[in-house]
Amino acid sequence: MAERYADIIVDISHEKVDRPFQYRIPQELSEDIYPGVRVHVPFGNGNRDKIGYVVDISDRPAYPVERIKDIASVDVKGVTVQSRQIQIAWWLKRQYGSTMIAALKTVLPVKQKLRQLEQKKVTASLAVDGLRRAAGECEEKRQTAKARVLRALAEDGTLPYELIRRKLNVAPATLQALEKQGFLRIESESIYRNPVKPMAGEEKKLTLSEAQRTVIEDVLRDYRAGKPQIYLLHGVTGSGKTEVYLGVIEQMIALGKQAIVLIPEIALTYQTLLRFYRRFGDRVSVMNSTLSQGEKYDQMRRAAAGDIDVIIGPRSALFTPFPALGVIVVDEEHEGSYKSENAPKYHARETAVQIASMHGAAVVLGSATPSLEAYYRARKGEYRLYEMNARHGGSTLPDVHIVDLREELRRGNRSMFSGMLRTLIEGRLAAGEQTMLFLNRRGYAGFVSCRACGHVMKCPHCDVSLSEHTNGMLVCHYCGYEERRPANCPACGSKYLLGFKAGTEQIVEALHREFPAARVLRMDADTTRTRDSYEKILAAFADEKADILVGTQMIVKGHDFPNVTLVGILAADLSLNRNDYRAGERTFQLLTQAAGRAGRGGKAGEVVIQTYQPEHYSIVHAARQDYRGFYEEEILYRELMQYPPASHMLAVLAVSADEEAGRELCAQLAEQARGRMEACKKERPPQVIGPARAAIGKISDLYRHVLYVKHEDYETLVEIKDALELFCREKEVKNVTVQYDFDPMNTY
Repeated sequence: MAERYADIIVDISHEKVDRPFQYRIPQELSEDIYPGVRVHVPFGNGNRDKIGYVVDISDRPAYPVERIKDIASVDVKGVTVQSRQIQIAWWLKRQYGSTMIAALKTVLPVKQKLRQLEQKKVTASLAVDGLRRAAGECEEKRQTAKARVLRALAEDGTLPYELIRRKLNVAPATLQALEKQGFLRIESESIYRNPVKPMAGEEKKLTLSEAQRTVIEDVLRDYRAGKPQIYLLHGVTGSGKTEVYLGVIEQMIALGKQAIVLIPEIALTYQTLLRFYRRFGDRVSVMNSTLSQGEKYDQMRRAAAGDIDVIIGPRSALFTPFPALGVIVVDEEHEGSYKSENAPKYHARETAVQIASMHGAAVVLGSATPSLEAYYRARKGEYRLYEMNARHGGSTLPDVHIVDLREELRRGNRSMFSGMLRTLIEGRLAAGEQTMLFLNRRGYAGFVSCRACGHVMKCPHCDVSLSEHTNGMLVCHYCGYEERRPANCPACGSKYLLGFKAGTEQIVEALHREFPAARVLRMDADTTRTRDSYEKILAAFADEKADILVGTQMIVKGHDFPNVTLVGILAADLSLNRNDYRAGERTFQLLTQAAGRAGRGGKAGEVVIQTYQPEHYSIVHAARQDYRGFYEEEILYRELMQYPPASHMLAVLAVSADEEAGRELCAQLAEQARGRMEACKKERPPQVIGPARAAIGKISDLYRHVLYVKHEDYETLVEIKDALELFCREKEVKNVTVQYDFDPMNTY
């Protein structure tokens, strides 16, 4: 039999151990060695025994065979939760490009072991009569504190340690002395920090539709048959996708399995958690960035111990170390926030599929507007597609009106609200119904410019304009730089330095002017900085303490307010005019999702889309809630331009404080990529575009240059990434940071 070799990550926390070490697989261990298994290996000059994790197996030695050591033995624990985490970290490193350290920090976010919380109790060691006699003896010796403790224990047998300390006013030394005398025992037990507060009410089980039952039954039948798959649930807004998730998870829990539920925004946590808590009680927990390090650590411990069944959270929740994972649900799978912005720049959807395959688990993807990637794969048969085209419970989709803002301007209407939207808002206020107004921007103003000379106020550290806020400050939303708004233009001295005002704050101000009696709430990145701000704003609107909710993208995703019968979409074109190949898809998704917030109760809903481009196919199809029509037009464009999902794309970003050094390295990387292109034996070689200065050429005084490589085969791009990483290692690049992004959500 030919020799086989294993790539092993050695369990050492040291930044230089950023690669696997290759070991020979002895013949007698051949059947026991596979990716993920724990092994003992001789490490270093002294051949110290170390625990390692197998991440890959090959037939080719990476070094001269005489230098390669043998694996000593297979660890008896086999594939543990930690070994799976190590394996997925290595997969992230290879698939997306990063250091192993960065991948491990992604998968194991709580690296340091935090102090465990403990709860102490004091238990009597004597019978009641013995305690009373001992208390009497203490009183004779004027040891009153001891006597108080003993008499209290004679009454209750066991008391909380803190109650004795505070209520009985007894010092720790006194309790320790009584323990030494054999009168009592001080016992400790670990307790978890729990970020989930008890929630009142019970989840009402709805009567499932035939479409909902079909999905649940198919997922469970495949799972029981040992053939779990990837399921794409394409359901219009309000069609009952969450009820499908609950049904699948309930069945998985009955089988002794756990579930991960991914949601795209922290803002969705409250409503999602409420429904899941009412169904599953305190076996549900959350994982997101608002938790303290101690709370995150304890949720990891609870999951690994099997003390919870369901974890809910954004993409970081994907790495929860469940020992018996049965299903991963990715709700609103189309959302761009599922793509990490930091290395490794993984996508939660693809990573969920990989983690599920390691556990033998199912993956359920859900959206009213599936990503083109997911729908493309479903059409090719890689995913199982289910479509739910009607709202659950009998409610109907809202009526959608497209308002041409060019026509409004011709009529002399220069306000933010078209005549139709103003009339409909007045009607809702009179009827006691609620309205949501959506703007795809944040803050008070987009930019500040001089009307006399055209000078734009820009950040001195970034190649972007500053945004004006109501406190008179100009703020950079990339690096945080602030400066006070000048009275005159710094370039020409003109007093006509004005802001392009299209922010949520100004919408609120306009509402107060036009509808002074209306109660208005605002929800955007600036009003949700504190820990409980999402929950407070959403709870207030759900309790009908406000008539109108104004917000950015976070208000249109997944929320369910039965009394909302009107949604106004202001300046729908803002996302359409981005310099990005996904702009049309994003606009369609946002408009469709926003429209879906109206009429989810028993009352009919209406939607007003205000736009300067009413004829654009994204807007036309969104108004009709016609996903298939949009997909057919958009996929033709992607195929023509070789954009994902018709092809794959690798973005290579070089970032440096020295502009020339970054430009030079990016040019060398492009040359290396073109060399691989010429050597490629595939029918269609990769296409290399660039290098060029990035769209935002400078952020925080760091210059950015980018190149793109396109190819239909993802593995070909991984090979090119590996070659570029090797080139940088051999060149010992130190003053330029190189980042890799596969199928980027935004162009650079």
